[in-house]
Amino acid sequence: MARTDADMTQGSIWRHLVQFSIPMAIGLLFQQLYNTVDTVVVGRFVGQQAQAAVGSTGPIINTIVGFCAGLATGASVVISQRYGAHDRDGLGKAVHTTIAVTVVMSLIATLVGQIIIDPMLRFMQTPDDVMAESHTYLSIYFAGIAGILFYNMGSGILRAVGDSRRPLVFLVISALLNTVLDLAFVLGLGMGVDGVAYATILAQIISALLILITLSREEGGYGIRWRQLRIDKASLANILKIGLPSSIQSAITAFSNVFVQSYINYFGSACMAGYGIYNKVDAFALIPVQSISMSSTTFVGQNWGAKQPKRAREGVRTATVMSLIATVTLGVLVFVLARPLLGFFSPEEEVVAFGERFIRIVTPFYVTICFNQIYAGALRGVGDATMPTVIMLASFVVFRQIYLAVTKALGAGFVAVALAYPMGWIMCSTLLVIRYFGSVLVKGSKEISTEHGE
Repeated sequence: MARTDADMTQGSIWRHLVQFSIPMAIGLLFQQLYNTVDTVVVGRFVGQQAQAAVGSTGPIINTIVGFCAGLATGASVVISQRYGAHDRDGLGKAVHTTIAVTVVMSLIATLVGQIIIDPMLRFMQTPDDVMAESHTYLSIYFAGIAGILFYNMGSGILRAVGDSRRPLVFLVISALLNTVLDLAFVLGLGMGVDGVAYATILAQIISALLILITLSREEGGYGIRWRQLRIDKASLANILKIGLPSSIQSAITAFSNVFVQSYINYFGSACMAGYGIYNKVDAFALIPVQSISMSSTTFVGQNWGAKQPKRAREGVRTATVMSLIATVTLGVLVFVLARPLLGFFSPEEEVVAFGERFIRIVTPFYVTICFNQIYAGALRGVGDATMPTVIMLASFVVFRQIYLAVTKALGAGFVAVALAYPMGWIMCSTLLVIRYFGSVLVKGSKEISTEHGE
């Protein structure tokens, strides 16, 4: 496949963002199909408990995957800055360090994942009728977690140089494969939760292999030369400087969702399943703002590396407007079409009713997400990863847990629990807006050297 990297330091800003965001959005769409297909298949062909089991494991999986994804963000920023600065030697070192670190992370994630399954399920107060199938799904998923880690890291490398198309193609292939295997294992072979878990990890492994083969054949400075695979201390330090705060934030935020899930589990398996299918609809609705946020990080990273802060700021403004238009449009559609959308996932009225209640309460607050996503991405693009991490942890973890604890002590019910997420979004967006407009990118009060990512 031909090279599709993009130099975002010149040309139309909105066109770069659109051209980069659309493949990213399609990629996120197909990425959501992994667990979405799992949820639909078990909901329609296995049962309510199986659907609750698959839907409620997200916080546990995301605790580990989120930590690794944070390092992928750090690697992507470092690589995009090297690419923007035309530093071929530094680019190669950053790429090889990224792949070497992924090997180590895969081994650790596989081991840790297996160890935490039972304690985490008990901690979430998982009901007895859901426990066994949740354990089965997680055991299989963590056994093949290396696939998703290598795909995320490899696609991060390509996206850092402006190539969002090839990761999309590989993701589409693996998502379609996952769908076929889900149906084959569950309907053809009579497997249940274990069938959808095996389908997921096999599809993820295929996507990882495709992206690693592509990088191995790449002639550019970001290609993998396996004999040169080693950890460069300077590159690792820069990746950790930017990525570790994001990793900690992602992992702790995901872990905090375990607490939220425990509140949901209190209402029983029907509420668990309803919350699970609501999350699937929610994830699809937020794809545009996520893809625009990731494209703005790459855009800002390249232009900051090229010493063009004014152009970087213009990119942030354009990305903010784009995300607001897309998110408001989809939020209205989700609100209006809530019941038919949820009915696609489950035929059970009680499950759909719980999911609809979540949508009615949460979707009006979608607009606030645009600001925390775009501004956090922009700050990371200039290497300021620590403060967005602190703000997100304070908002999504500390504030949210205090909020839930207080509302529980006051005897508040379902509505108060559902509002936990919007309240965190509002606080996070407010703080990140203040941070962004006081940052070096806007104020220009000090210089941050992009040489060696410092």
